[in-house]
Amino acid sequence: MPLPEIMLAVLWIGLTAYVLFAGADFGGGVWDLLAGGAATGRRSRELVEHSIGPVWEANHVWLIFVLVLMWTGVPSVFAAVASTLYIPLTLAALGIIARGAAFAFRKASTELWQQRLFGATFAFSSVVTPFFLGTVAGAIASGRVPPGIAKGDLVTSWANPTSLVAGALAVGTAAYLAACYLTRDAERTGQKDLAEEFRRRALVAGLVVGVLSAAGLLVLHADAPRLFAELTSGRALPFLVLSVVAGVASLPLLWLRRYLAVRITGALAVVGLLWGWGVGQYPVLLPGVTLREAAATGTVLAASLGALAVGAVLLVPSLWWLYATFQRGHTAGKDREQAGS
Repeated sequence: MPLPEIMLAVLWIGLTAYVLFAGADFGGGVWDLLAGGAATGRRSRELVEHSIGPVWEANHVWLIFVLVLMWTGVPSVFAAVASTLYIPLTLAALGIIARGAAFAFRKASTELWQQRLFGATFAFSSVVTPFFLGTVAGAIASGRVPPGIAKGDLVTSWANPTSLVAGALAVGTAAYLAACYLTRDAERTGQKDLAEEFRRRALVAGLVVGVLSAAGLLVLHADAPRLFAELTSGRALPFLVLSVVAGVASLPLLWLRRYLAVRITGALAVVGLLWGWGVGQYPVLLPGVTLREAAATGTVLAASLGALAVGAVLLVPSLWWLYATFQRGHTAGKDREQAGS
């Protein structure tokens, strides 16, 4: 496989990891927002906080990975996207910063009004950040980012039907993934009532995401006909089918309380949608610009991919160990708690 294609595949793997891990992270904030009052929503918020606590900063490693690889691998595309879409990108960056700061300060606050202030900031940022990131994806998918520095319209490039649906779909997907993951976390720690609560939320979120996905196809038909054709009758069709089948299969699994299996099908539904977009748009990255035209030189790509291969030897096992250790620690901590009572 040529180096530009390898670079793009690696970049998309990083984007997939960010959507699955940070997406569920953002979704936890959505459920934090919808948990209810301080007393009624306390246990739900504690579960969300415990589930994302050790990994909420690690998840953004994948976003940095994608940005750096895009910057070095397809610099002209990075420049066009960053300059045309700097408004939603800046708002998303501010959301990430505000969300992280509020999450840390809420845990350290002792006054109720402070906890409420930082909690509201955390929850609100968890909604607007994936929304604006989704509008960026919609802008690229609909061909509203022309090549060149700030050549696209600074507002309509991301405030358009495709971008708005993509933003809403990003928020819905995040909430759906989080609810699927949290059902298993609640069940594993013996909190069956919370598992039932997040099961109901996952069912509702799954239906909403299904409706948004169907609406997105209708919008693409009018707004991005080439991508629509690839998704519905071209080479991206198998990924769309995977997304639909996995999404539909998730609903009966949730109904039957197969929480571990639904983590897999829920993730596959999102992966199918994301890779369907990538395969459907390939090889065109921007209007009139293909991957081969935008890619950096072979020397730069080889050096970048070689450095990534070395870094992955350290990064991937470290992240795997972090997630696995936390999952074991969560269960062990709950068992000690129950034994003590």
